[in-house]
Amino acid sequence: MSKMCKWLHEQLEQLPIIKYPFKLEKLPENGIYFFYEKDEIWGHGKNKLRIVRIGTHNKNENFRNRIKEHYLLDESKMNFDKNKPKPSDRSIFRKNIGRALIKKQNIEYLPIWEIDFTKSKNIKCFGNKRNIAKEKRIESAITKTLRDRFYFRFIKIDTQSERKTLERLLIGTVASCDSCKKSDRWLGNYSPKMQIKNSGLWLVQHLKANGIDENHKKTILEAIKSTKKWIKKLIKNHKKILALNRSSKFLL
Repeated sequence: MSKMCKWLHEQLEQLPIIKYPFKLEKLPENGIYFFYEKDEIWGHGKNKLRIVRIGTHNKNENFRNRIKEHYLLDESKMNFDKNKPKPSDRSIFRKNIGRALIKKQNIEYLPIWEIDFTKSKNIKCFGNKRNIAKEKRIESAITKTLRDRFYFRFIKIDTQSERKTLERLLIGTVASCDSCKKSDRWLGNYSPKMQIKNSGLWLVQHLKANGIDENHKKTILEAIKSTKKWIKKLIKNHKKILALNRSSKFLL
């Protein structure tokens, strides 16, 4: 599977890499994302970043919202209290980074951090055990880590069943690669989740899934081609808007 992992990394390089800050409207409404992490290098020669997480979304037209939740672009979500969920309760990616930060910093809070406070029964049973000031410090550290150290690419795929199937196969591909290894400094080494710690990926699901084969390459290449076309159209439309704005100012 190392050969397929290398092929996947190389094909995705046709697409731009997105770094914070970015505009949500420049992302598709449906797709699959591929996260990379600073200082995490692939194992196929030269110093290129390796994929550390692959994901998608369940609801249609929810891709932007998933990215928004991961990076906490709506900072009003930090105004939570013991009766409201923390941002990481709505993003498993954030929750996993938080778990690793808690272990790394030796903070005695993991049992409470694990509780999902989007559920009203958990708020009722455990809300009074929460240390909101501590949670906000952890959430701020997660946001800084994501914005400073994580970048992503995406492919635009509109059909939910196709997204979910391809997500599983893509995860299986990178998880089974013998060449791509985590670094000694990788934050995930502190994760209490053995799936993350052992795989070198910020994932616990689909790690043992079958990877892509020759038949899936065509689907991926078509998705990349479609995504490049979509990006090109987006840029063209943006230039038209800028030209119109300049023209309007001139007429005024």
